[in-house]
Amino acid sequence: QVQLVESGGGLVQAGGSLRLSCAASGRIFSTYTMGWFRQAPGKEREFVAALRWSGSSTYYADSVKERFTISRDNAKNTVYLQMNSLKPEDTAGYYCAAKTTIGTVSAPGAFGYWGQGTQVTVSS
Repeated sequence: QVQLVESGGGLVQAGGSLRLSCAASGRIFSTYTMGWFRQAPGKEREFVAALRWSGSSTYYADSVKERFTISRDNAKNTVYLQMNSLKPEDTAGYYCAAKTTIGTVSAPGAFGYWGQGTQVTVSS
């Protein structure tokens, strides 16, 4: 089992930045593929970014490329999502997720562990 707790959400103006953190506890964090997803009201949960356990491979949704950066600190059992140049359409609940299986990193169903989410609101 692994427990995930997100933090760092809030209200920011368009063009601003936020850094989300996801603290993991439980089983060996360093072997997990970590991902960030988001969900806006009335919409399906969508992939944002993911990072393989080694940290050498990262993946991003087209909508956030060049603006968001995913990273991890295995010593702190924490994964981060640095979000720059935020836009109103980035407004959503952001969720951290973890998985140990190989394969796709962009499908929510591929991840077995989820945090409770943190709200990001970008005002225009």
